[in-house]
Amino acid sequence: MLSPLRHRRLLLCLWMVLFSLTGCASLPEHVPRKPSVALHADNGTSLARLVSSSVPANMRDGSQSGFRLVTSGEEAFATLIALADSAERTLDLQYYIINDDNSVREIMSHVMRAARRGVRVRVLVDDLNTDGKDIPFLKFARHPNIEVRLFNPFPAGRFSKLTRFLNVVTDARRINRRMHNKAFIADNALAMTGGRNLGAEYFLRDDNTNFVDLDVIVAGPAVQRLSSGFDAFWNSRFAFPVETIASEAPASAASAAPPDRPRGEAVVADVPGAASGPAAVSASASPADKPSFAQPDREAAPAERPEAQANVLGRQIKARRLQLEWAPAVVRVDDPSKIDPDHPRDSSQTMGDELARMVRGAREEVILISPYFVPGERGVALIRQLVERGVRMRILTNSLAATDSPIVHVGYAKYRKPMLESKVELYELKANQASTDPRASRRRGLFKSSQASLHVKAVVVDGNTLFTGSMNLDPRSVTQNTETGLFIPNRVLAQGVVKLFEESAYEHSYRVELDEHGGLRWVEEVDGKEVVHTTEPETSFWKRWSIRLLGPITPEELL
Repeated sequence: MLSPLRHRRLLLCLWMVLFSLTGCASLPEHVPRKPSVALHADNGTSLARLVSSSVPANMRDGSQSGFRLVTSGEEAFATLIALADSAERTLDLQYYIINDDNSVREIMSHVMRAARRGVRVRVLVDDLNTDGKDIPFLKFARHPNIEVRLFNPFPAGRFSKLTRFLNVVTDARRINRRMHNKAFIADNALAMTGGRNLGAEYFLRDDNTNFVDLDVIVAGPAVQRLSSGFDAFWNSRFAFPVETIASEAPASAASAAPPDRPRGEAVVADVPGAASGPAAVSASASPADKPSFAQPDREAAPAERPEAQANVLGRQIKARRLQLEWAPAVVRVDDPSKIDPDHPRDSSQTMGDELARMVRGAREEVILISPYFVPGERGVALIRQLVERGVRMRILTNSLAATDSPIVHVGYAKYRKPMLESKVELYELKANQASTDPRASRRRGLFKSSQASLHVKAVVVDGNTLFTGSMNLDPRSVTQNTETGLFIPNRVLAQGVVKLFEESAYEHSYRVELDEHGGLRWVEEVDGKEVVHTTEPETSFWKRWSIRLLGPITPEELL
């Protein structure tokens, strides 16, 4: 039995050994990256022609883009498959997380089929959550029409998060900054962007916890701006071809791409200028040892396929008429150099500052929805100014029980009282969702499982203007991560998010209030009666205690 002192010394020695072995890993230099760009907007594809014919006659001056809110996880799942199936020349995927579950395998099997038709596929994924997925990504990238790049990658120790972080302890400032953008773009004509990553829990297909989330189908000039942002990330020095970072087990080396075709060279060699049409190409990958999205010929079980009624976009594509709301939107995509901790940025030009200007212009009401909400002193001051001007403020975020990031709750919790003292209407989503009509909740994009978490990022000003995208309302999104955001002046879309807010807040959340002594209380309605909680609902003493302990020592700018 080791004494406490000897135990500490042993741990210190082990850490020093690990540091000496792994602390100096660095990214490869002089990495070959073949530059590529999106198709021209007028590219002659079926989707481009469909979008053009769907623009209202009085809006064909090139300033209007089309949008449709996707609140349902099932519809989001079906939409991605419809985009993959409809692409004729290019597919661009940009995600913070790509899981390897049945839902993602089904989506990626459709992406693989597109590649077999001759579609150029570019997949860009942030490297933070790819541990354990190197081989699936490598095998997926073997198809000559598919390239996979890892953004801001970990250079070594790739089989687990612990070993990854041990390898970059001297490069923490870079690793702390992540690509949080999400986009799925077909033929530079039609896209979906917003809050969802690729994973079962984002499509209401996880048996344990599911997210209420929001995406937007995008058509027209806004898609070209999304593609321009994608190209900037794809061709940046922070995006590494997966084969330059990851490696397969020796037993798989023999099945690598054949030497007579350079890795990454597409069958349709120069997509922006190439003729469209199918190309019969088979992937050289061998079957995966275990289920993964690298299996191109997998057959989905009926339960894994999208529900027929959820395939709204697929039906509209088939009918050759898109039903969208049209507006002169502003698309903002952070520059990939935001990842560089030494890169100077004009703080007045950040997406957060543009959003603050939009909120500051409110005259009647502001609705804020964010899974991680850390307003900071400046945010609280802005909220107080708006309320003093007579602007109604309604806010929805996660409760401590519902959040998937309790550490962020530390930063949020200390601002609850100041906001409530300013007469903000504050709601926190319940973790335990016991709906009396689960089918209705599923249609509205709420929850299939009993455990729920909020993942929507949206702001509505005066019921007329909508901001949505990948950006949380917290310091990390503003200063550390790269994000995508849409500013859309359209009442129909804005009211759609108001409806989502009101259903989520009034039917599935706690109302947070101050009691007569200035303390917090959480109010819910159960069987027509008010039930009041005086501590964070659905949480243990130890969870609440740990949050109070971490509060004073957690750097807010990193939350």
